[in-house]
Amino acid sequence: MTEKIAIPLNVNGEIREVVIRPADTLLDVLRNELSLTGAKPGCLNGDCGACSVIVGGTVYKSCIMLAVEAIDSKITTIEGLKNSPIQEAFIKHFAFQCGYCTPGFIINIQALLEKHSNPTYETIKEWLSSNICRCTSYEEIEGAVFSVVEKSSDE
Repeated sequence: MTEKIAIPLNVNGEIREVVIRPADTLLDVLRNELSLTGAKPGCLNGDCGACSVIVGGTVYKSCIMLAVEAIDSKITTIEGLKNSPIQEAFIKHFAFQCGYCTPGFIINIQALLEKHSNPTYETIKEWLSSNICRCTSYEEIEGAVFSVVEKSSDE
């Protein structure tokens, strides 16, 4: 049996101490230890993006990241983006169908907008390609992203 360790994680601006196995993924710790269930288990191999979170300003697939790798980093989950402009744009543009992949897309686009305040069409398409939606076309998702980009460039 692997011994458990206590680690601090800075999640959504709050330091939370969790007792985990060193081999626990960040996804499992967020969901099972911290009850933050917005990051979804999808493919569990880093392909679909349903489990995306922002760690230290970079998007990571939490299903393939160990929780211990996130020590001393700021972690942002979908729960930390309540009422963000991109989240509101997804609602306004109906950029979801079943909603399972939606948190991962919103996290991904939030990170994009933090790195590129006025991204090009090609940059947006490249960032969107790291997440998969099996229910709907990407047209509504792109529309939501462009509406936020246009609004921020107008301000």
